[in-house]
Amino acid sequence: MSGAALFALMVVVLAGAVLATQAPINSALARQAGDPLVAACISFLVGFVVLAAIWAFRGTGLPRDVLTTAPPWVWVGGALGAFYIAAMIWAVPVTGAFSATMALVVGQLVAALVLDRIGAFGLPVHDISLTRLAGLGLVLAGLALSRI
Repeated sequence: MSGAALFALMVVVLAGAVLATQAPINSALARQAGDPLVAACISFLVGFVVLAAIWAFRGTGLPRDVLTTAPPWVWVGGALGAFYIAAMIWAVPVTGAFSATMALVVGQLVAALVLDRIGAFGLPVHDISLTRLAGLGLVLAGLALSRI
């Protein structure tokens, strides 16, 4: 494995840790706010402010043609993120952070297998192999064990 690939995987593991931390923090915010959707909106607002500040600091402009030439499906990402945030805010108090995160990973892996297999959104095609299915099976077993 190349150094760049190893570094990328380490950054993604860190991002996974951040996601696992984000869910209970947002659930606590929902308790304070009295509404999971209000908490999700606040979470997105804070994220937007942080990203806008970084964008402004970098000094890069918005390419004008991105609004008119991008395919319509590229605008769905924010809505998918909103669903993820709201689902985790709701699920963590019910299942605990560990089981909710395990279920999240199962969903990610199933979707990733399909997206890789069909080459969705410009991804290179990767077959669904027995080793990939075995990895998914192990994560499913971990989810089942987390609920015992």
